[in-house]
Amino acid sequence: MTAPFSVDRPVLVLYVGGTMGMVASPRGLAVGGNMNARLHSALATLPPTRQARLPAFVVKETEKPIDSSAATAIDWQRLAHTIAKDLPDYAGVVVLHGTDTLAWTAASLAYQLQGLDRPVIVTGAMLPLEAPDSDALANVELALRFATEPRLQEVAVAFADKLFRGVCACKLHSEAADAFASPNYPLLGERVGNDTVLYPTRGLEAQQRGAPRFELPDYAPLAAGGVARIALWPGIQAWQLAAWLEDNRVQGALLEVWGGGNAPEDPSLLGVLAKATGEGKLLAAISQCSQGSVAIGQYAAGQGLAEAGILSGDGMTPEAAYTKLVHLLAQPIGESERRRRFLTSLVGER
Repeated sequence: MTAPFSVDRPVLVLYVGGTMGMVASPRGLAVGGNMNARLHSALATLPPTRQARLPAFVVKETEKPIDSSAATAIDWQRLAHTIAKDLPDYAGVVVLHGTDTLAWTAASLAYQLQGLDRPVIVTGAMLPLEAPDSDALANVELALRFATEPRLQEVAVAFADKLFRGVCACKLHSEAADAFASPNYPLLGERVGNDTVLYPTRGLEAQQRGAPRFELPDYAPLAAGGVARIALWPGIQAWQLAAWLEDNRVQGALLEVWGGGNAPEDPSLLGVLAKATGEGKLLAAISQCSQGSVAIGQYAAGQGLAEAGILSGDGMTPEAAYTKLVHLLAQPIGESERRRRFLTSLVGER
């Protein structure tokens, strides 16, 4: 950082798209603009006591805001570079993002922005800002208030009165306002009445200070499908797995296995996995269950995964595990170091 943290600086609000900023169009809701005026107008409707608790903020829009379903690793990279460049001038950052891939972006930002000394908070909404009964205003207010909290030194997700660790959050509901959860890690903070309460002992500031640097590698070589996500299903065949893993463009894969780390004891299927890891491809496994973790090799049905060199994702979310694979494969480090770092908690993801 070129400048120390200071609450006297404003908060940077980056609008990258999503439902919050959408407006009606002939084809349905579409991404809109003019978020600076729209946000100020909406926040002006809050009671005066709540307006008084909001920090000063500056709104910037990306060149082409998008529906988050169109986001790619390149978008994660661009956003991280923007934040890294602008961060010294602000007390914190709020990213306004579509909910569909919000957790993916938050996880990727956490890996790219290791060593943060101030908050980066990602939020969005299930309804547009001006829609009746929209959740957008409350989520923006929550994010802005946490964005000047000096003890919050990581990427977080603010949604429905709750503050989640960004690399532990996931979207679990397609319609409800309370759409996000953190299955395997407690809240970092929450709104209680009119107050925002941070639980500092749960944050990286207390757990992992000393992370040395931002890591901003080039994700472009992986953006065209370099990492696959493969959920096992009953009856999966070796040739189906090979169709993914034997493609030279695939450098890594996230396997979603059963229960505590189980897979079919099919020698041909396990042979495909062993061949891929033997070629230096980075393969990791998490559970298809939304809560709990995997312990590969604990059951006989998972021993083949261990023997094939599959890395355990413990209790990581799919978003955290997948974006970590992308992040590690983008860096100029050797295979053994990639494997070591995957098994190491970098930003509280494990």
